[in-house]
Amino acid sequence: MTDMTEPGSGLERTRNIGIIAHIDAGKTTTTERFLFYAGRTHRLGNVDEGTTVTDWMAQERERGITIVSAAVTCFWQGHRINIIDTPGHIDFTAEVQRSLRVLDGGVVVFDAVNGVEPQSETVWRQADRFHVPRICFINKMDRTGADFWRCVKMIRERLKAVPVAIQVPIGAESSFAGVIDLIDQVALVYHDDMGQAVERQAIPADLQDLVEEKREALVEIIAETDDVLLTKYLEVGELSPEELRSGLRKATLSGALVPVLCGAAVRNKGIQPVLNAIVDYLPSPLDIPPIDGDHPTSGAEEMRHADPNEPFSALVFKIVTDPFVGRLAYMRVYSGTLRSNSSTFNVSKSKKERIGRLLHMYANHREEADQVSAGDICAVGGLKFTFTGDTLCDPAAPIVLETIRFPEPVIYVAIEPRTAADEQKLSTALKSLSEEDPTFRVSTDENTGQTLISGMGELHLEILVERLTREFNVAAKVGRPQVAYRETVTERVRAEGEFTMPRAGKPQFAAVTLELAPLPKGEGIQFENRVGPEVIPAIYIPVIETSVKEATMGGILAGYPMVDVKITLVGGQYDESISSESAFHSAAAIAFHKAVREAKPILLEPVMRVEVVVPEENTGDVIGDLAARRGNIEGMEPLQGGLQSIRGCAPLAEMFGYATDLRSTTQGRGSFSMEFDHYAPVTADVAERILGGAFYG
Repeated sequence: MTDMTEPGSGLERTRNIGIIAHIDAGKTTTTERFLFYAGRTHRLGNVDEGTTVTDWMAQERERGITIVSAAVTCFWQGHRINIIDTPGHIDFTAEVQRSLRVLDGGVVVFDAVNGVEPQSETVWRQADRFHVPRICFINKMDRTGADFWRCVKMIRERLKAVPVAIQVPIGAESSFAGVIDLIDQVALVYHDDMGQAVERQAIPADLQDLVEEKREALVEIIAETDDVLLTKYLEVGELSPEELRSGLRKATLSGALVPVLCGAAVRNKGIQPVLNAIVDYLPSPLDIPPIDGDHPTSGAEEMRHADPNEPFSALVFKIVTDPFVGRLAYMRVYSGTLRSNSSTFNVSKSKKERIGRLLHMYANHREEADQVSAGDICAVGGLKFTFTGDTLCDPAAPIVLETIRFPEPVIYVAIEPRTAADEQKLSTALKSLSEEDPTFRVSTDENTGQTLISGMGELHLEILVERLTREFNVAAKVGRPQVAYRETVTERVRAEGEFTMPRAGKPQFAAVTLELAPLPKGEGIQFENRVGPEVIPAIYIPVIETSVKEATMGGILAGYPMVDVKITLVGGQYDESISSESAFHSAAAIAFHKAVREAKPILLEPVMRVEVVVPEENTGDVIGDLAARRGNIEGMEPLQGGLQSIRGCAPLAEMFGYATDLRSTTQGRGSFSMEFDHYAPVTADVAERILGGAFYG
């Protein structure tokens, strides 16, 4: 069943896809099977044994989870398939986001027992935001409690999608033997452990009625998406397999339908049909709309097509420090061609970049390339100024592509070197790690001088600290995890700041009037200037903006960064003979701090969306425990096997150590998942506890 025919040069024979799912659904195992059947590997990688290609980091192999997205390429039926295997754990959500930003299609893997899990919903929403067409693979059909049709129903209800089953499973749990292809009306039965001996058989008699019912539903739903097919179906009452595939491809690319397949990756069953579906239903670079961007100076809308002959444009979506070739930038080429040992223009930084080696990546292995062109995902060495989200382009035809936005960190720890000799090494290592991971931030506490590292969760920071030791040989001491609180204002106020102190013996003067107002959740910090040059000369406006944005980095309650505040410059004074940039910088900061005190500032805390799966007999205890943690229960749902799913929200500050408490409450049978949802005001009593005194909000 292998097919190593390399494709021609046609972009229509390229597929850039991501494997995305909830943690433990089987993404990495599925990817390993793709590589095996496509002839890229000659033995089956196993997550439990630590022998996978895409989970190549030591921490990944030890923990059995994916931490960094890995890019691999294989060939199937004359098509080149570039695959990115992404992490499932919410702490590594940045890896999923940046991968979806540059991919054309996705394979969403679900566990046949658990169906749609919380992180499945998160990655589905992210794929919706980037308009990524996808197919679904219901994995683990061999597990006790596997239910294909329940999973299809959950996709419809929880994800608000239109799933269409193109297969019917033959058996389930230990009797799972293969699948029935509803389009070609043939049974595919697997006889050997390696999944290579696939026998095409007639549909078993006991499944005949179910197959007829499901095929009729499939034909109808495909016909409804295309007027030509609908007319023929109404006239003839049947559509050919070619027409069904063509209609389903169009509907998948538009997002109207989502094909659903099933199998058991670890038992090597049902994988080849998924490869066929990737080729048949997911887009080539030519099928996706042209990429939009802006001209860097005029702001005019620019467009680039997937054409090797158009001006070069590419988006850098990842930076990796490779022990052998140094700093590598992963990029998706949207248009044009780039040759090795040439140069390009980083329009985001307005810098010329020299291109060293061009590499096609195979997880942590590299294959050199002379050139890359539209539709390629590759890595480039030798870039000095380029970071995640930057656009590289032809200097003669500049374009700025939409960058990648990442969530803010919600947790931080203090870190310091164990010895003075490690101090410089620690600084260098943290810089490298923050370049690689946009959700990992490094800062210095102004009051204590401590170095703080921030991330998306306890596991995220734990992995990064481990990497410091293993990859950079830095020994570090780490404090206890702390919650990344935020501050904001609740009232609209005006305040004036005046600066009149002499500097270096010369008089100085500036006056600034600011208006502060609260913004809706998630709007960040906004600055607006409403004064004319006769009030404050235009040269001082950027200085005032810089000053107030710097001031928002530390609020007045406890020094946490401020969010969701609109700052408007509404007045001021200047004296031509004694006003200066430094005077306006100071006056703006004085006005800002005065306004914040009067605007009734409050403390905000990160609130997490939580789903807990527990045996029914423990439901009451778990709900009581969540309530004691200031949790809010939003709903419950019975699951198979006597389990109950409890969904709700709870403050991150109360969830530290929850895994241990849940295990003891449920004798090790409970599990939970948690992801950041929103920032919410802290109650007065909790704020008083955090601030160590009376609360002034």
